[in-house]
Amino acid sequence: MRIKDIFDIAIEFGKQKDPRGKDGVEDELKRLRETYDAMSESAKESFDKSRLSNPYADSGILYGDPEKEVKSLMLGIDIEVGELVLADRLREKRGGNLDLVIAHHPEGRSLTGFYNVMYMQADILYKFGVPINIAEALIEERVKEVEKGIMPLNHHRAVDCARLLDIPMLNLHTPADNCVVDFLQTHLEEKSPRVVRDVIKILEEIPEYKIASENNTPPKVICGSENHRVGKIFVDMTGGTEGSKKNYEKLAVSGVGTIVAMHMTKDHICEAEKYNINAIIAGHISSDNLGLNLLIDKITENEKLEIIPCSGFYRVER
Repeated sequence: MRIKDIFDIAIEFGKQKDPRGKDGVEDELKRLRETYDAMSESAKESFDKSRLSNPYADSGILYGDPEKEVKSLMLGIDIEVGELVLADRLREKRGGNLDLVIAHHPEGRSLTGFYNVMYMQADILYKFGVPINIAEALIEERVKEVEKGIMPLNHHRAVDCARLLDIPMLNLHTPADNCVVDFLQTHLEEKSPRVVRDVIKILEEIPEYKIASENNTPPKVICGSENHRVGKIFVDMTGGTEGSKKNYEKLAVSGVGTIVAMHMTKDHICEAEKYNINAIIAGHISSDNLGLNLLIDKITENEKLEIIPCSGFYRVER
């Protein structure tokens, strides 16, 4: 299997699991192509043309020949300089038998423009009953905050290390996050929990959350009460990063009773409490693990790869 094959399968599966649905994804790609066609020739030269078929700006092949064959890879939640040096050391010990490193969280150009995927949150809010004009206004304000926040970062540090060590590297962020949202939203709706503590029990039956619980990071209720009734559940785990803290008022009005999230900042917790929304933190790394495992199951569906887990990732096959 080539690097390109791994990446293409992941992107296509991410699109299949996208909460916006196929039409929503294709509409975004169509608008992006129209924007590209209207650019000047000089602007087109610097534009990342992979985005014309890949709707996820926070995922990409960061270094290496896309045609390279892969039999073994190292996969981690965060791949930075330390993990790449580890990969080089493992490659030396294994006689060169390590062909690719995959990160979940964005690095390099996947990091510089990752805020672009946040616009999908408007469609997700609309799906849960928030008027689209309000949803778009809320996300535009939040995107600007996030864009300013990542501007000072040393975006290409890890990718530069991969280049110097000649280790092919890619990352898969939103495709994996789409997988975990699709899985949990469907699973929880099928189980129909009555009260919040039932949601916790359901999560703890899933291997990734069971492992996290055994390591002292279980799912937790951070707003509301375990005895409160659940109401409509919103699994909020994709779209780049946290949306606007103003979302909670609109979600409460639209009938959402419980949010299941990877993580929430203090400001977001306060807003959820203010509008009497139950909030459950399923766990950041455990949720990332679930999404990645579902994605890797798809990638290896027809061809087996040796997976070397690192940096908080643990392999669970389904």
